[in-house]
Amino acid sequence: MEETLKRILEVLKLAEKLKYELRHSWLSNGRQESVAEHTWRVALMAVFLEPYLDQKTDMAKLLKMITIHDLVEAEATDIPAFDTMDNELARKEKQEREQQAIANIRKSLGGDLGKDIQQLWLEFENRSTYEAKVANALDKLEAQLQHNEADIATWLEVEYKMSFLLDQHTDFDQTLTTFRHLVEQEAETKMTKAGVSVTSHKPVL
Repeated sequence: MEETLKRILEVLKLAEKLKYELRHSWLSNGRQESVAEHTWRVALMAVFLEPYLDQKTDMAKLLKMITIHDLVEAEATDIPAFDTMDNELARKEKQEREQQAIANIRKSLGGDLGKDIQQLWLEFENRSTYEAKVANALDKLEAQLQHNEADIATWLEVEYKMSFLLDQHTDFDQTLTTFRHLVEQEAETKMTKAGVSVTSHKPVL
């Protein structure tokens, strides 16, 4: 047991890096966001929205996936979505770095725990279950919500377009679709107030 706990302690020390590994997102007070802060609010969103989801959800599994998904970034670092959106090579490199990181975490934890953590991470990545799809949707929605709360001067131009591309992540569930509309409306209002042309960035239906 003591050896197992030592292994867990080492991975928890690795996880501390997520408290200072920064994301592209900025907070409403002008400070840059950490990965750990993002993960925390994704988990909070799950707690609040779970009772209204279309299907009965394994909440323990959902929260586990959310909590461990970004753990790989303690080793692989955070790479913004727009860096890989239209770059297949960068996307592949990111996947390889993260897959190596989760393999290292599995090895560090060892035993069934290491295997279970890796399987949960892969389930999230592959969106192979309802819980994984929900976790992925909340991950994307939280990122946009944070952008909406930040000063628009911190937005890159590509993020204007990305504000309206969340449907591919949410439209399997009516509650998440409705919530996405609310988040998109906030983005649209923010852009309009800043004098940004919404029609030139919003996809034509």
